[in-house]
Amino acid sequence: MIALDEVLVVDVESTCWEGSPPPGEVSEIIEIGICPLEVASGARGARRSVLVRPIRSSVSPFCTRLTTLTSSQVADGVSFAEACAVLRKEFRSDRRVWASYGDYDRKMFERQCANSGVGYPFGPRHLNVKTLFALVNVLPREVGMAEALRIAGHRLDGTHHRGHDDAYNIAGLLVGLLNR
Repeated sequence: MIALDEVLVVDVESTCWEGSPPPGEVSEIIEIGICPLEVASGARGARRSVLVRPIRSSVSPFCTRLTTLTSSQVADGVSFAEACAVLRKEFRSDRRVWASYGDYDRKMFERQCANSGVGYPFGPRHLNVKTLFALVNVLPREVGMAEALRIAGHRLDGTHHRGHDDAYNIAGLLVGLLNR
């Protein structure tokens, strides 16, 4: 049974490069940002960051410039399996609707779970806030999170491309959509 009292807003940051990945490397999740959203009140919970230690890639200088995350920070992170366990245990992710801005996060989880043999940490209900925002605002196309914040009259809270801050900002956009 899926609980509908709270939406778990998630944003991931992954290893990335200016061009193609170096030979033998693949993009992996290095941060899972989480912000629970209470549906009835619209209250955003505390933002949380779970740093994830990559095993098949490294943090490039480009990735550090984009996310502010360094190799040494993520080297101190937990394994991907442990991060998924945190989602299930602490946030009941397998029994909640979860949301992200676009499909990238959902696809990254699906891919990394399949590649690592880790069980998918979420239930069957995913909200794509990017598509929902474009539909509700009758936009001709989907827009990035920073542009959506501008359209909604919100200011970016925190650092863009840090998972916990982006999750918090996405939760703010979702509150506005739910209240319309």
